[in-house]
Amino acid sequence: MRYKSLPILLLILCFFFYGNAQKKEFTYLDLFDLQYASDPQISPNCDLIVYRRMSMDIMKDRAVGNLWMIRTDGSQHQKLTAKETGEFSPRWSPNGDRLAFVSNTDEGSEIYMYWVNTGKTAKISQLESTPSSLTWSPKGDQLAFSMKLETKPPVVAHMPQKPKGAEWAESPRITDRLYHEADGRGYIKPGFSHIFTIPADGGAPRQLTSGDFHHRGNLSWSPNADTIYFSANRNADWEYDFRNSEVYAVGVQNGIITTLTNRTGPDTSPTVSPNGKHIAYIGYDDKVQAYQVRRLYLMDVDGRNQRVISQELDRDVANIVWDRKSEGLYFTFDDKGNSKIGYIALSGKVSTLADDLGGTTIGRPYASGSFSRSKNGTIVFTKTRPEHPADLAVIKPKDKEPLRITNLNKGLLDYRNLGKVEEIWYKSTVDQRDIQGWVVYPPGYDASQTYPFLVENHGGPILNYGNRFSVEMQLYAAAGYVVFYPNARGSTSYGEEFGNLLYNNYPGDDYQDVMDGVDYCIAKGIANEDQLFVTGGSAGGIMTAWIIGKNNRFEAAVVAKPVMNWISKTLVADNYFGYANSRYPGQPWENFEGYWKFSPLSLVGNIETPTMVMVGMDDLRTPPSEAKQLYHALKLRKKETVFVEIPNASHGIANRPSNLITKIAHTLAWFDKYNTLKK
Repeated sequence: MRYKSLPILLLILCFFFYGNAQKKEFTYLDLFDLQYASDPQISPNCDLIVYRRMSMDIMKDRAVGNLWMIRTDGSQHQKLTAKETGEFSPRWSPNGDRLAFVSNTDEGSEIYMYWVNTGKTAKISQLESTPSSLTWSPKGDQLAFSMKLETKPPVVAHMPQKPKGAEWAESPRITDRLYHEADGRGYIKPGFSHIFTIPADGGAPRQLTSGDFHHRGNLSWSPNADTIYFSANRNADWEYDFRNSEVYAVGVQNGIITTLTNRTGPDTSPTVSPNGKHIAYIGYDDKVQAYQVRRLYLMDVDGRNQRVISQELDRDVANIVWDRKSEGLYFTFDDKGNSKIGYIALSGKVSTLADDLGGTTIGRPYASGSFSRSKNGTIVFTKTRPEHPADLAVIKPKDKEPLRITNLNKGLLDYRNLGKVEEIWYKSTVDQRDIQGWVVYPPGYDASQTYPFLVENHGGPILNYGNRFSVEMQLYAAAGYVVFYPNARGSTSYGEEFGNLLYNNYPGDDYQDVMDGVDYCIAKGIANEDQLFVTGGSAGGIMTAWIIGKNNRFEAAVVAKPVMNWISKTLVADNYFGYANSRYPGQPWENFEGYWKFSPLSLVGNIETPTMVMVGMDDLRTPPSEAKQLYHALKLRKKETVFVEIPNASHGIANRPSNLITKIAHTLAWFDKYNTLKK
């Protein structure tokens, strides 16, 4: 009997080794084959899910998304419509018989309707600009949405009439606004967003709000459909009081606007309870500091009895949704680098329903993702792990674990060797705080061998990395590097006190948190002192420049889209007005010494590390002039450096797949040049 089983054993072994032999390393072009799920919407009766299926168009070099439908058990997975233009924002009608969504057309984005019983689709709007915050009325007879109405720019001078056929220069672009450009968008045309309604059967939109204020974000109907609740800043000084917002109510028939909150700080995302008695919303009392936890508040529908109910949860609350009985709310929060779905009772008791939310920012392992719930409490969400981007997962009220119902990258990732991701914790030598990080090992890692060690610092800095899928980390690992990415102090998901440690101390002790992680990995035999490399983008670029200004331990560095000079950055970037007092006290001209003290350019005289400087040429958040200051300073000092300017790239370099590849490929090429293990 023993010998009869030998052929079977040999067959199993052959299959095992043959299957592994078919696997390849993750490559640049694999990026174009990746897909992920976003914005899943479960029908009220819990039988169908519609979501946006994202993929990369290799010919047009951009991410594209179309709507797909699937049953909650994972069956009948199919494309919703025959349209090939972009589709987004699917929203079920209250009884689940229709689905409203937005789709691109040659004339702009419009609202479409899909009828479940017939499978037919029709355009029901003719709008001036793209609608957002699409929301059904309780009876399903109307839709509310926000839309921007453009206004004319100011006129300073009247030019003479040019002769017919003359080729004069274009007219100047004139603005008198504080916020007039945005990274990734460029110049913002003047205008204001307003709230509209439109019949669900199609017809003329009707404007509810007025005035030179922006009305956008979450919209919530009262149960009797006579009122819509929203968040805005309608204060006279709204342009300068930019962190503030209030909750308002607008009458659907008369357009009368009532203010329900009144405090210094943001009040956002108002959501009416199904019984119509309460409004839940998110906000905080603005203490003017680097980081403040967004808490969940509750008030009566008339604005009275305002109180916080998430006081025991020292984490940001987001994406709030009432349960059917008005007894509590579902929400999302980040905890120690992992995004979760929670439930909070009106008493304040919090329970966690699901982990691993995210996977829709595939470049780097940032928090992301979304969920929706049916009437019976079944939840669908975007689930990620280091091994895959967002797939759909479903968890029913009595389930202990979610059921993953899609595997969008099975045809690719089942045949790729990915780097193993390991969570680590270590002590900061500054104050003995516990610091969290992750290590990604190259495929086929052998602990007896020596590998180059790459530190990747996250942006923000008020953000977090986590145990999520990341193209960048996997490509660095596939190139043979052990990758370390930490959540130094200032990162979110560890509470307000931890995040606010950067107030008037950035960069500061977070530098030591990163270096303590490097030393920890050296002590564990994961890293080697003679093979250290460092990179990061945005705030990660700031940290990288700070690190090489503080020590010469690294073989090479890539400083991507950095801030080098807080004085120049603060008054040039698209969000320049947002830094005063919340990061450093006062404006630059009021606190010149403080702003300069924390500028990496102040340390440039110490840098000996060979440094690549990289920036998108259309970056408005950390403008190219910041990166040039580092590059020119290093050139004047005759240090090894090179300047990489990426065309058609904003601050979000990963927005175009080829630009993401450019960033990674140039980083690896620079490091390989100084990697003695590859020579």
